[in-house]
Amino acid sequence: MLSMSLAKSIRIGSSRRDEVYIAAVPLRATKGPAQLLMSTAYSLNFWDLQHFMVIINPLHSQVLVYDFQPQDPESIAVAVSALSGRNVPGVVLTRTLKKLPKRKCWFVGYSDSDAMDAANRFNKGWDTDLRINHHDCRNYVNGLVEYLTGMKAVLEHLQSSSMARDEMSLPRKD
Repeated sequence: MLSMSLAKSIRIGSSRRDEVYIAAVPLRATKGPAQLLMSTAYSLNFWDLQHFMVIINPLHSQVLVYDFQPQDPESIAVAVSALSGRNVPGVVLTRTLKKLPKRKCWFVGYSDSDAMDAANRFNKGWDTDLRINHHDCRNYVNGLVEYLTGMKAVLEHLQSSSMARDEMSLPRKD
């Protein structure tokens, strides 16, 4: 019988099994009281005051983070516009991590194909006009996770589950 680490390091057949995660971080804000408020909201698990992103842990390279946020997330003018329901310029970012976060990071499942290629295709078609509660990081995470794994409304399922656990599996919805 293969150990989990050995089984994970080799490919069974020719299928890829890149791991897909969701992570939450504090919303960015200007330094001072606004930043303190966002950090406090994050630590108290206020769902609406967290920024969500997708993390892909491929078998053969570094961990990648994909997220959608305002072009200037620390601008007061952008915050006022966004909170008043107006569109603000957004940007899809991709960056590497040395390792997976230990807190507020949940395992979602495995990609159905090469996750990095699929995420890049998804990002090319993503509209970058950001509008809070209509087209924001939550919509991006739900859309990208569905594109990668087939799971629908993953954040809504996660929100209704206990957020205290560090890792959780979410059921597949076809």
